[in-house]
Amino acid sequence: MKTEEDYKNGQVLLIDKPLHWTSFQAVNKLRWAIRKAFSIKKIKVGHAGTLDPLATGLLVICTGKMTKQINTFQGQEKEYTGTFVIGSTTPSYDLETEIDATFPTEHITEDLIHKATTQFIGDIEQFPPVFSAIKKDGKRLYEFARAGEDVEIKSRTVHVSEFEITSIEENNLKFRVVCSKGTYIRSLAHDFGKALNSGAHLSELRRTRIGDFKVENALTPEDFMSQLP
Repeated sequence: MKTEEDYKNGQVLLIDKPLHWTSFQAVNKLRWAIRKAFSIKKIKVGHAGTLDPLATGLLVICTGKMTKQINTFQGQEKEYTGTFVIGSTTPSYDLETEIDATFPTEHITEDLIHKATTQFIGDIEQFPPVFSAIKKDGKRLYEFARAGEDVEIKSRTVHVSEFEITSIEENNLKFRVVCSKGTYIRSLAHDFGKALNSGAHLSELRRTRIGDFKVENALTPEDFMSQLP
């Protein structure tokens, strides 16, 4: 069992973030649990890469002196699995907002789907979703979006090293993608829909790996907290 000194000297905790939790909530709950377990007033705890509330999977959480490694971990390659729904779009590119447009899908074949993935391998230009936490002029983009204000978003170059559609069930496409820091899978869904001359949005997302850290080695927050003294 880890001691107070262990957490202060620095631990890397692999947590499987539940659906609907923010990454901030996960960090806060663990920080509170560690402080309570050892009756300490203060301990540094931070995460190495945000997951949206509608995503599940690997959060790398650092404590104590290991928080200095957060930037290093954030920069590492990430792997995701999930589901794109073709034939419709949403303003947030995922299920945070309602469907705003529908598109034909009759022309989409399995061959077209698999060929379209090749357009997204390598360095690609991507526009972050307007419903994102990126800051512009001191405000987060989602603040502009929720207020109905138009805002100019600049594209960014990201790198996708692997992208495959692993199963096709009617309009639901299961995928696996390996990509660089800063890649928005929601934007990939949106752009993939366009590549099919249709539309698409993200309905499910799970982060399975960051660098050498894997989700199968992660604990749920409850399991982690049950291991504390």
